Amino acid sequence: MALSSRENSSETGTGSGTGPETGEPGPGSPSAPRPTRGLLPLLLAGNTAMYALYIGVPGMLLALQIEEISPADKVAAFGLVSGISAVFATVFNPVAGALSDRSGRRNPWILAGGLLILPVMLLLGSVHTILLVTIAWCLGQAVMNVYQAALTSVVPDRVPVAARGKASAAVGLGLPVGSTIGALVGAAFSEDYRTGYLVFGAIVAATAVLFSACAREQRMPAKAPLPVKQQIAAFGSALGDHDFRWAFIGRALLVLGYFAVAGFQLYILKDHTELPAGLSPEEAVAILMPLNAVAMVVSTVLGGWLSDRYDRRKLFVGASAALAAVALLVPAFSTSWTAMLVFSAVNGLGFGCYMAVDTALVTMVLPKAGDAARDMGVLNVANAGPQIVAPFVASLVVSLSGGYTALFLIAAVLSVLGALAVRPIRSVR
Repeated sequence: MALSSRENSSETGTGSGTGPETGEPGPGSPSAPRPTRGLLPLLLAGNTAMYALYIGVPGMLLALQIEEISPADKVAAFGLVSGISAVFATVFNPVAGALSDRSGRRNPWILAGGLLILPVMLLLGSVHTILLVTIAWCLGQAVMNVYQAALTSVVPDRVPVAARGKASAAVGLGLPVGSTIGALVGAAFSEDYRTGYLVFGAIVAATAVLFSACAREQRMPAKAPLPVKQQIAAFGSALGDHDFRWAFIGRALLVLGYFAVAGFQLYILKDHTELPAGLSPEEAVAILMPLNAVAMVVSTVLGGWLSDRYDRRKLFVGASAALAAVALLVPAFSTSWTAMLVFSAVNGLGFGCYMAVDTALVTMVLPKAGDAARDMGVLNVANAGPQIVAPFVASLVVSLSGGYTALFLIAAVLSVLGALAVRPIRSVR
């Protein structure tokens, strides 16, 4: 694969540059050693567990718990809980990334976040007011983003540039597989969400133990602590890089459009979609998620492989974001169950390819190799930040329009803008 100008520059540096202190090839350089044997399956398992919880808890169990507590105001209450808790995700992700950079280790942070989620899930299932649900889920977002920040940094740390499409595909496959597991477990415990919470916590905890025990890591040089002002400035400095900034904007727009709809899927099936007789909304979720997952698996594998083969990241990222926009138009103009099936399949094709290839693209535009976890944490603000806005926007749009059609249309526009945002990136084709 032809190297971009950024990858050839030791001054600008990315995850593909030389080591910041030794001058030896960095972990992501073309000459870096091959990743630890079995790393890709472990990445798949780690991301699968994470997405299972991210999909199954807010998408099913949390929505049911909030509906039980406040049935008349469920949309507004769900939007409030989701938005406030996403603030914690936004804060903890880059902070945890910087702390793991400083420690020179990833595995202990993955293990700590994975184990702490279990007592938090126990707490979440035991509360009975919207305020306490909000507090408990905020704690859940905090510890899961400690886990996520360290796990996300494994690819730029340990995988050569030429293999990042495959590694990103392994990471990306965690979303469809995890979504399916999350939907099935959520549906299985829809009548007993307290036990469901514990099951999700146990899945993440067990996977964290497996990953930290089996994925050997080489300790990186620890970093000296910086004053608070310098740390804040360091977080912002990544966005001063032209290509990284546009990658951030594109990710933020697409994620905003995606979660504006995905976060309310159960309520959409209850209040917008005309389901066949005898099919409950919870059962409908358990059908849609595997369909979406199969489409994601196909597009994730093909997208990662083809983007490596043709060295064309921007083309695949832009096209997949545009396809996701097309998918959102289908249920906007039809409330039928068939429309939701088509939407799930086409959206899976678009979003799966996008996440696989965009992850590879992002690792190639990281401003500095030595700050990979911190900068990936900043990039993950583009994942978590829109989740702060999405629930408020979605609940406002639904309340003002009296339905979900306008929400689908707005999400489609955001996806188109996300597709266009990759065009200004210069250092990656």
